[in-house]
Amino acid sequence: MSTATAAPLRDHGPREVPEAPAAAPARLGFRQRRSTQVFAGLVALAMVGGLGGWVIGHGKESTDDAQVEGRVVSISPRVSGQVEKVLVIDNQPVKQGDLLVQLDTRDLDAKLAASRADVESAKANLASAQVNLRLTQVNSEASLRQARGGLTQASSGVQATRSSLAQAKAEVDAAEAADRLAQADWARAQDLAKAEAISRADIDARRSRAEQARAALEQARARLSTTEANLASSGGGLATAQGRLAAAETAPEQVKAAEVAVQAAQAHLDQAEAAYDLAALNRSYAEVRAPVDGTVSRRTVEQGQLVGPDRPMLALVPLQDVWVVANFKEDQIGEMKPGQKATVRVDTYGRRDFQGHVESLAGASGARFALLPPDNASGNFVKVVQRVPVIVRLDRAPDVPLRPGMSAVVSVRTN
Repeated sequence: MSTATAAPLRDHGPREVPEAPAAAPARLGFRQRRSTQVFAGLVALAMVGGLGGWVIGHGKESTDDAQVEGRVVSISPRVSGQVEKVLVIDNQPVKQGDLLVQLDTRDLDAKLAASRADVESAKANLASAQVNLRLTQVNSEASLRQARGGLTQASSGVQATRSSLAQAKAEVDAAEAADRLAQADWARAQDLAKAEAISRADIDARRSRAEQARAALEQARARLSTTEANLASSGGGLATAQGRLAAAETAPEQVKAAEVAVQAAQAHLDQAEAAYDLAALNRSYAEVRAPVDGTVSRRTVEQGQLVGPDRPMLALVPLQDVWVVANFKEDQIGEMKPGQKATVRVDTYGRRDFQGHVESLAGASGARFALLPPDNASGNFVKVVQRVPVIVRLDRAPDVPLRPGMSAVVSVRTN
């Protein structure tokens, strides 16, 4: 204030000393008003900035604790073997189906050839069993008809022989009666011959009749014996025919056995074909191909190395299938839900924005999935704001590569 009053004294001399008290308050008031206006302008500017920030930030939640995520496909051989060729290098882009690693196939080719031979042998056995089944069906039907005809014929023969036996017995009885009569007549003729009461011719005639009657009796007895022998033979033939019929009646069982043999041969063929398919599949596994489009990463396989299904040879990172995981604070997700619009800004590409949407929210905070989850019941509780992972999916495939692990900033429109 002293500086402000000294300047007029030097400029105007003693004559203006009486005016100094009136000019000083005027300038002081001007400065006060100017300060007040500046302060009011600053306050207004702050209020406008705050209001604009509130308007811009209202209904939007942001976090820089976010990163690009993607799948890492580990490539392992399906069969054990020695590496013959490695056809890719680190960071090489490949397409689905491209050959990555070639294994030695000599052992697998030998197993495939053996399986093919087993299949051919099983096919031959099946064809033989089918032919045997057809022959069994035809022969069994023919044998059954033949056995039934033989039994009928044998039964008829037995009946005819029995009739002949009855007739032979009747002839023997008649011959015996004629023989007794002839012998009695011959005995009377002998008595009459002694008394010379009969002629010699009559004696000879009666003796001839007696001899003929005896001969007829012997013939009848012989025929009876022959008929009895024929009956016994016919009985044996009947038994044989019955045995043949019994054997022929087992034809359904024989056909069933042949059908079972065909089924067994078919099962063996199916088993051989399955073994062949497995051998062919293992042979195809010797060519390790890319299951998806991606970039080769973490390659550890070299030519001549022995590999197996228990250890990955390399990894593929499909860059076309990426998403963003944003870890929001727990007080930021109250109004957040799937489907809301989101803006992603990746550090690699500066201030370039990628449009997306909230796909899902994790079921628990990230701390719950830690190796050692925090225990708040230990007595020394300190409240720490938890973060919940939120998956943000881009609306369209980006025209620049987004690699898993890149840092990002995510803003979600909750209103």
